[in-house]
Amino acid sequence: MRLGILAGLLAAVGGVLPVRAEDWPEMQGKGRRSVWNEKGILDRFPETGLVVKWRTPIHAGYAGPAVARGRVFVADYQKTTDGDVERVLCLDERTGKVRWTYENPKAHYGKLDYAYGPRATPTVDGGRVFVLGAAGDLYCLNAATGTLFWKRNYQADFGAPLPAWGFTAAPLVYRALVICVVGAAGHGKLMALDRRTGAEVWRALSPAGGIGYSPPVLVEAGGAEQLIQWHPGAVSSLNPLTGAVYWEQPFQGDMLVATPAVGGDLLFVSAFFNGPMMLRLAVTAPAGKDRPGAEVLWRGKSSSEVLTDGLHALMCTPAIWRGFVYGVCSYGQLRCLDARTGQRIWETQEVTREKARWANAFIVRNGDRFFINNDRGELIIAELCPGGYREISRTKLIKPTSPGAGRRELGAVNWSPPAYANRHILIRNDEEIIRASLEKKR
Repeated sequence: MRLGILAGLLAAVGGVLPVRAEDWPEMQGKGRRSVWNEKGILDRFPETGLVVKWRTPIHAGYAGPAVARGRVFVADYQKTTDGDVERVLCLDERTGKVRWTYENPKAHYGKLDYAYGPRATPTVDGGRVFVLGAAGDLYCLNAATGTLFWKRNYQADFGAPLPAWGFTAAPLVYRALVICVVGAAGHGKLMALDRRTGAEVWRALSPAGGIGYSPPVLVEAGGAEQLIQWHPGAVSSLNPLTGAVYWEQPFQGDMLVATPAVGGDLLFVSAFFNGPMMLRLAVTAPAGKDRPGAEVLWRGKSSSEVLTDGLHALMCTPAIWRGFVYGVCSYGQLRCLDARTGQRIWETQEVTREKARWANAFIVRNGDRFFINNDRGELIIAELCPGGYREISRTKLIKPTSPGAGRRELGAVNWSPPAYANRHILIRNDEEIIRASLEKKR
């Protein structure tokens, strides 16, 4: 009753009830689903562009920002005469001022391809932030002060080889564990560390064939919480507490970068060369078994980056929405597939504009609309449905600064995923990180 009276009074004086705000504490938002649930978001971009609340200088890096409890966390890199310097910065979300900096002056990038900084978005959990550097340095820091709780290095501590593009899979926090894609010698493709101390708790999966670049995700299906890891060789489901394998579906491939997409009982992966595979997760444990299972609904037949028969994604994690899959293919084509059959419904080059190798865009759903960041530094609002692509609004957001493969019209790309938090977008390049308002004017 009191809430009803309060709402009436606010309406009478022209006020509104507060709109629920939402943080972005890890890559692709809470749960790693690329879904942004906030209300009160603008319908179209202003003709003059978004209002940028602040700009803060930073160094190079592909790692996107994470936002939690009024703080923004981002990692960067600078090559100096003394060596490779990796940093973690904590910024004030409202002002962009640096609250603290943690610096590692001995990151040892070596012969890393695209040695332009960290790849993995920080993961914030409670009072701790977990940050993975490109050379395998995993930092556990006090989120409020930047004090180091513990640090591990995948190469030195676990005997893991350095992947060609570095270590990219953001650590996943599950209860008292931090689950990492390591590639450790002795059956340690995946490892779980104690969240408080960094001590090893379990390791699983043979590191043979490499670890790929895709991060782990959690799903709940078949009566169990499942840790899903897509890696060269298979899509694997494990018990996140113990590392015991529930099921595996073979998938031979390389250049596995995108996060597995989850939609209802569907689990979808898509690789640049090896194409797509759609799995259906068992709703309950299969008859006669005490563990969950999965079956292949369909998979692509092409191993070509050009002659693609479905969706050959690289960095773009596809979206499963209302029975269809939407994702960016090998040369920047936004495609729609029937989720149950894999049939291609349509494609368009409008999102990326350039038919260029590795052209990319990050897709985030907000209600019935999608916010899409292309690698030209533009932000797009669009409706995606089986009837086609309908662009609502587009604006220039940030300057592309990272070297891109092949010829590009702008001479550079922006391959850093954004964060959507508290009715703002946060995005970075190799020079700055910005925060721009997406709030609807009242």
